[in-house]
Order: sequence, then structure tokens, then C-alpha cells
Amino acid sequence: MTISDHWIETVADDPDSPRPLGGIMFRTLFDAIPSSILVVDGRLRIVMANRNFLRKGNRTDAETLGRRFEEVFPAAIVERTDILDCVQRVFVNNEQSPFRRITFRAPGMPMRTYYFRALPLPAKGRVAHAMFLMEDITEQERLSKDIQRVERHLASVVESASDILVSTDTDGHILSWNRAAARLTGYAAEVVMHRGFSELFLETERPEVEMALSRATVLPGSLNEEWTLGTVSGEGIAVSWTIAPMLSEDGTLIGMVAAGRDLTERYRMQSELLQSQKLAALGVMAGGIAHEIRNPLAVCSSAAQFLLDDSLEPELQRECVEKTIAGVSKASEIIENLLRFARPCAVEKMTLVEPVALLERALSVVSHQAQIARIEVEMQVGDRPLWVRGVPSLLEQAFLNLFLNAMAAMPAGGRLSIAVDQEVEEVSVRISDTGVGIHAAHIVRIFDPFYTRSPIGHGTGLGLSICYSIIEQHRGRIDVQSEVGIGTCFCVRLPLAEPPCPGEGDVRSCRE
Repeated sequence: MTISDHWIETVADDPDSPRPLGGIMFRTLFDAIPSSILVVDGRLRIVMANRNFLRKGNRTDAETLGRRFEEVFPAAIVERTDILDCVQRVFVNNEQSPFRRITFRAPGMPMRTYYFRALPLPAKGRVAHAMFLMEDITEQERLSKDIQRVERHLASVVESASDILVSTDTDGHILSWNRAAARLTGYAAEVVMHRGFSELFLETERPEVEMALSRATVLPGSLNEEWTLGTVSGEGIAVSWTIAPMLSEDGTLIGMVAAGRDLTERYRMQSELLQSQKLAALGVMAGGIAHEIRNPLAVCSSAAQFLLDDSLEPELQRECVEKTIAGVSKASEIIENLLRFARPCAVEKMTLVEPVALLERALSVVSHQAQIARIEVEMQVGDRPLWVRGVPSLLEQAFLNLFLNAMAAMPAGGRLSIAVDQEVEEVSVRISDTGVGIHAAHIVRIFDPFYTRSPIGHGTGLGLSICYSIIEQHRGRIDVQSEVGIGTCFCVRLPLAEPPCPGEGDVRSCRE
């Protein structure tokens, strides 16, 4: 016996007689269905209505059962939709109708949206009854519209962002490419879609990009890197990247999200700021520079005057010529160091460098100033070379700023000590002086831009601020310890890098 056969048998019983167990179970299940359901006979009279329909229509069994189908619905629905025709066709064609959609607003009530359909309930070879199902989808439609609105908003945010926003699948193939990415690279979205993300970088950086992407999939947070993105014109754009895994609701990896920021303008402004600070540093060193150049020039002048004497012995003539050549060479060396320091530096990429070599170059610029100020310079380094990844000119600038700051703290002379060592996975550079020290109340502000304790005209207040920015850019840190009247120690810590492989570029060029 089918469910419809059993249902017909049940409703044919005397309504006053006890219902069999099967009928009770059927009714319980019927009422538990969250949709509104009606069962009608061939004369389109209601023979059964579930609890959801009665509650939604604010009706009772007595007001519903035995009524014609069109009588239990508002006239506006019956007249303006094919709801009645839908049920009638079930009896004629013996097949279920497709889902249909209606929108209705009852007087004084908000608009509601419904899906409905009718299904035949065959019994003993004929369609004795039809089941009408109606589902209120108002809330689902509202949520769907909210979701669509949020999706449109997110899409607008992604497209309007000035930063590059890219998403990939788990294999690194590009799934989305926003307008900023297209504008900066010249590649339209349809050109790069489904290509490997690493293919868009310079060929020399692709292995590093691929390795970083594989690491990012297992990291708990995001990964920050700086890579050069290729363009249609063949040029490269320095971009700072933040890459994070994209997870599903259950935590499964479904792809990667990469946000990139064009560093071109930042590097330009940084270069201008560094250049202005270099010129300010040259002003601080001007007195010592003039003195150091004047000394070899005075020697040259004296030697030249001696050479004007025709009676000068050949031995003395030779000595005067040698002193003149030595004086010119000394002055030339001083000028060359200053020109190299003051020369605007082009944007450089990070490479493997030895901090010791950079310290030696920075010391060569201030050594003459230190001699004049009666400052003894000592440097302690280990036997094994240590390497870091960095931009040579920027790190040299940071060390020079620390040297000048230390020398300014020792107006009556003193000792400048430099120590380079390895601390676990870091390279530490300690720069200590025996100067006046820094009061505890001022230490918290020494890295603030334009903060200086020097008299007006004797400092810009940018030296330590630029130094802090450079070290932070290299993912390092800088600490300071000071005691008034005793001295100050700045400790720069940079991530230790693996030594270069044979033939890996001219990484020692910074020594030259």
C-alpha cells in the first residue's frame, strides 16, 4: 500500500472513530514539515492542511477542510497568478508542476515572496488527490540580496583599491587580478588569468617567489616579502608583498591572497630624504673636512716653494716632489670619500653584504673628524665573516648616522667603540661612546623625527629617525642603553643570512 492509498483509507474512516497508528504517524510527519502543504481532492476541495499552512494563514481545521482550494487563498493571489491552474493541471496531466514564484503583500503587511508547486498523489491507478506545497522564501531572498550586496561591495573595494590584490588557487594559478594590478603592470586580467603567479616576476626572482609561496601555505599568519614585478614594457616595479593563505570554513587551504604595494614613490621620497640628511651631515663635518684638506695642501704649498729655489739639492728636490704627490693623494682620497658619500644613490636591491665592510666605509668618512675631535676609534670583529641581506648604501647611512651621533656626544674627546658579533640568528653591531649620555626622560623620544637636543643650527633631528627607519626596513631592530655622564651604546641587530655560494654576484663590492 502506498502512502496515498493509506492516506485515502484513513480519511475515509469515520472521523469520530480512533485513527490507526499509521494515520497518526502520517499526520505527525505531515505537520512537522516546515513548508505549507495542502491536500485537495479531484473537486479541488481541501481534505488536509498541515500545521504550518494553518499558522501562516491564521486559520483552523474547521475553517479550512472541505473548502474549495481558491477559497483559502486571498482573491488577489487567485486572480493574478496561475496557482489554481497549477493544481488543476496535476489532475489532468498526472504530473507534477515546476516550481513557480509569486510575490504578495497583504494589507498592512510587508511584501512576501513564495515558491509553490503541485504534485499528484496517485492511488489505485488514478490521481485521486494532489498535494500543494508552498514555501515562504522571503527571508532567503533577503539574505541572498544581502549576500549579493556584500559581494558587490567587496568586489568594488578590490577594484577600487590602489594596491595590487591577487588571489590564486592552491597551485599558484591566478584567479583574480584587480584594476590596480592591470594599471601598474599593463597586463589585463584576461591575459594573466590562470597563469602561474611566479611567472609575472623577474626570472632571477622566480625561484625565490615559488619557495616563499610554498612556505606561506603552512604558515599560521602572513608572509611579507619584496619582489620586482614585471610589466608589459619589460621594466620592473619594486613591490612590497603581503601573502596569506585563503581558507575555507572548515580550515582547508583553498588558495592564496597577495596584496602588493608599489614602492616607487616611497623609494623616491626616501632617496630625497637621505640625500638631504647626507648634506646636513656634511655640514656637521665641514670644519674637520676643511682642516684635513688644508693640512696636505699646506705641505704641497711648502714643497712647491722649495722647488722654486734653483739651488735646491737633487735629494731635497726629490723629497719635495714626493711630499707634494703624497699631499695631493691624501686630499684626493678625502674628497673622493666625501663625493662618494654625498652622491645621490640609485634605488638598490637587497643583496648579501658584510656589515664589517659597511662599517669600515662609514668610518672612512668620519675618521678625519674623529682625529680633530680627539676621539679614539676602536673596532672589534670576529675571525669569521658574517652576512646580512640589505641595501649597502642604506645600511652605511645608518651606521654613519650613529657614528656622527656618538661623536657629537663627545665634545671634549673620548672613545668610540664598535663591536660586531653573532647572537643566535642575528648579527649584532654595538656602537658605544664615552660621551655625556642621554637622560632617561629623553630616550623614549630620540627616534622621533625632528627631535634633537642640539642647539639650533647644529642638527636636523632626522639622523636617528632615519637610522631607525632603515634598520626596521631591513627587518632588524635597534636598542639603546645610556647613562648620563658615562656614555651611550646603540645596538643594531639584523637577521643573519647564509654565506654566499661561489659565484653568487659581487657581494664583496662594498669593501671596494
